[in-house]
Amino acid sequence: MKTLDDLPAGESWATRFKTTTFLDDAGQPITAENLAIGQAHPGAPGEYEGIGVISTRDSAKQLVRVTCISSGTTHVVNYADCWAWDRVEVCND
Repeated sequence: MKTLDDLPAGESWATRFKTTTFLDDAGQPITAENLAIGQAHPGAPGEYEGIGVISTRDSAKQLVRVTCISSGTTHVVNYADCWAWDRVEVCND
């Protein structure tokens, strides 16, 4: 498979991705909710790389929504910033 559009619909897939987001001191994504106007966001902007499960694909805009398996955060990422995709196998042990 050459592109994300080649992945069969209806199956679970994961991908390596990179995105720019706010990071904590350990380099992990950090989110903030309900910030007041003028309130500083915790963390600093930086580039984050991770592995995430693809939840939504938009072929027209060439965007995917991924949920990072290590941090649990959700990111919208360009196709160009995704590589090395593989099927997801769910194990209930």
